[in-house]
Amino acid sequence: MKGDAAYSTGDARPKPEGKLWDSVKTTALILGPGLFMFAAFRNSVTWHLQKFWGASGDFWQAQWEKVYQLLGGNEWAIFLLGTALIPGVVFWSFNGFLMVADVTGKPSFITRYRIQLGKNDPVDTAKLQQAVCTVLFNQVFLSLPMAILMLPLMKWQGQPCSKELPTFHWFLLELSFSILLEEILFYYSHRLVHHPLLYKRIHKKHHEWTAPVGVVSLYAHPVEHVFSNMLPILVGPIILGSHVASIMLWLCLAILATSISHCGYHLPFLPSPEFHDFHHLKFNQCYGVLGVLDHLHGTDTLFKQTKAYERHFLLLSLTPLTESIPDSPKIK
Repeated sequence: MKGDAAYSTGDARPKPEGKLWDSVKTTALILGPGLFMFAAFRNSVTWHLQKFWGASGDFWQAQWEKVYQLLGGNEWAIFLLGTALIPGVVFWSFNGFLMVADVTGKPSFITRYRIQLGKNDPVDTAKLQQAVCTVLFNQVFLSLPMAILMLPLMKWQGQPCSKELPTFHWFLLELSFSILLEEILFYYSHRLVHHPLLYKRIHKKHHEWTAPVGVVSLYAHPVEHVFSNMLPILVGPIILGSHVASIMLWLCLAILATSISHCGYHLPFLPSPEFHDFHHLKFNQCYGVLGVLDHLHGTDTLFKQTKAYERHFLLLSLTPLTESIPDSPKIK
C-alpha cells in the first residue's frame, strides 16, 4: 500500500537522542506561560464579550429553564441530550450534506473546492457505506456508553445538569482548557497508533482513506475511537466538572472541526482542512489538531515545503485555492 510505504520511509529517519524529551520540555515552556498570560488578561480581553453576555444571558437562561422543565429535570435525559443526541444530529446534518456532494458530484459550488483533484469524484459508494456503518457502530456502542459512564463520574464532582447556566467567563476558560488538552492528548495518542506495532492492527483502518471525506472523521478501529477520538475531547470537561450546556457546545465545535478537517474540500469561510488532509495523503506528517505540537516536534517539516501549506489559511474569496495557488508542473 502506498501509504504504508510512505509511513515506513518517514519512520526510517534517524532521530537524535533525547529529541522527544526536549520537545516535551519545550512544549511545557511555551504552553505554561501561555496559560498564565490567558489567566492574567482574560478579564480585560473578555470584558466586551461579557457585556454582550449580560444583555443576552437572561434570554439563554430562560431557554435553558424551558428545556429543563420540558424534560422534568431528569438528569439522564438532559445529559444524554447534550452529550449524545445533539452532537450526533450536528455530525450527521453536516456530513449528510457533504455526502450528497461526494456521491453525486454536485452541487458544483461545493465540489469545485476539492483538495485532492480527481479523488472521490464521485466517491466509491460501497466504501462509503462501509464507513457509515462503522461510524454508526462507534457512536452507538462506544460513544453512547462513554456518555452514560460520564454522568456518574461528573456528579461525583458537582452538578453537571443544574438549572443555572455557567458564566460566560467560566465557559471561555473551559473552552480554552479543553482545546489545549485535546491538542496534547490527540497528538500523542495519534503518534502512538502510528507506531508499527499498533498501526497495522488499529490505525490502518482509518488510513484506508488517503483522500478523506467528512464522515471518515469517526471511521476508526474501536480502540482508536475510544482513546484517540473520544477521550481527548472528554477529559477536559471531566476535569473541570463542566455544565452539560458547556459540554454540548464544546462537543459540537469539536465534531464540526474534525469533520471539516476530513471533508476533502477547502471551502470558503471555514477553517482550512489542508493540514489533516495532508496527513491522510502522506501518513507521517501533521499528527495534531492545531499544529502547535507538530511544529515543536518537527512533524510538519515536509508539509511546510508543499503547496498544501501555502493554501493552509482561511479562504475569504470564492476562487478555489487549487486555481489561485495551482500545483507546480510535474517534471517529465
